[in-house]
Amino acid sequence: MVVLAITIPCLEANIGDFDDYLREKAKEARRIALEAYEAINEVHNEDHGNNTRRDLVEEYKLGEKYTGPCMATNPIDRCWRCDPNWANDRFKLAKCAMGFGRKAVGGLGGKIYVVTDPTDDDVAEPRPGTLRFGVIQKGPLWIVFERCMVIMLKEELLVSSDKTIDGRGVNVQIKDGAGITLQFVNNVIIHGLRIRNIRSCKGGMVRDSVDHIGLRTKSDGDAISLFGATNVWIDHISLADAEDGLIDAIMGSTAITISNCHMTKHDDVMLFGAGDAYSGDKVTQVTVAFNHFGNGLIQRMPRCRFGWFHVVNNDYTHWIMYAIGGSANPTILSQGNRFIAPNNVAAKQVTNRVGAEESVWKNWQWQTQNDEFLNGAIFIPSGPPITTLAFDKGNLIEPRPGIEAPTLSRFSGSLNCKVHECLLVLEALVDLVVPSHASDTMDKSRFQKRSE
Repeated sequence: MVVLAITIPCLEANIGDFDDYLREKAKEARRIALEAYEAINEVHNEDHGNNTRRDLVEEYKLGEKYTGPCMATNPIDRCWRCDPNWANDRFKLAKCAMGFGRKAVGGLGGKIYVVTDPTDDDVAEPRPGTLRFGVIQKGPLWIVFERCMVIMLKEELLVSSDKTIDGRGVNVQIKDGAGITLQFVNNVIIHGLRIRNIRSCKGGMVRDSVDHIGLRTKSDGDAISLFGATNVWIDHISLADAEDGLIDAIMGSTAITISNCHMTKHDDVMLFGAGDAYSGDKVTQVTVAFNHFGNGLIQRMPRCRFGWFHVVNNDYTHWIMYAIGGSANPTILSQGNRFIAPNNVAAKQVTNRVGAEESVWKNWQWQTQNDEFLNGAIFIPSGPPITTLAFDKGNLIEPRPGIEAPTLSRFSGSLNCKVHECLLVLEALVDLVVPSHASDTMDKSRFQKRSE
């Protein structure tokens, strides 16, 4: 049994002035995290059900661009993809999450805000039309983009609760600047972005809501950072080359699903858990599903502390050191993944218990079920076997065999979705939130698909 208590996160969190406003947000974030924690029903079974194959069977070649009709190859995508009218009902996406982050509905029920301005010149008083202006607004908001754009963030993009950042239909790149931060927030969806070449920034006065501006210290350089965040779904993101991590979820962040992402060219890919001394991360529960871990990755796919982690139906085609690691007794259930080991004989092991002797980690529950191991890949299990029974609750995704992982993750990363007839019929959804300088009458031609 996990004993949980309300403790306020104590790391700096890039906060220069931890004022009363932020203290209250931290306290509320912890309360929400404890409420989101779910007990996992399980029974013990001696049959691990491993399915190891030596031959490599694929329906397509890695790196081959698909140009045929729309295909939805996993249950998350089947919820909304291949509907020719998806752009008329963007809110449908909010019903498609699975796993621990399935309760994230983002901006569902709110207005639609259109990003028309790719600049980020004023982080203290952001201009209407910018992405930063949208993410700090009160209440639920569904954020979309007028056209293809490249956004270079001057400082961390501090996203407030009840937001969806929806990049479908256009090519939106966040690059060459700071990354996205979810700090002490609840209920966020991030979908359909390309994020790369993220760097730490010097900090300063940065607005995180319409009511609050605070002093930020130098940022870490994470592409996406979750700090005390709950009910988060990250889907169809292409990630590469950040100064720190691609996705970090720390300080009691929980109820998270990371799905359909494509990650390349990075060292420390994903970190779940702040440190071995912070037991507040026992509440952490993360689903990692249908992702492709690709070329140029080194380690941490993910690296876990405490918590409960379901790693299901991902395709691991590259790593240099190891794929899945951890410390501080996390529970890791690996189901239906495909692991292709590197040629280096010293790096065949999928797993890495970081800094722990076998006498310590032998009781940690790290289990593999129906995974596919190729080129000599080895998963070292430990602890009592796990057979989960509660797939009907939705917090666990029922796995397919590991041989199917390449198909299930085939369309990972930001999609090249095209809006039907090149129009975003946004008026049919809700009243639009538009920049104050824009016309009250929205011209559909403004939302035509631009050439990429």
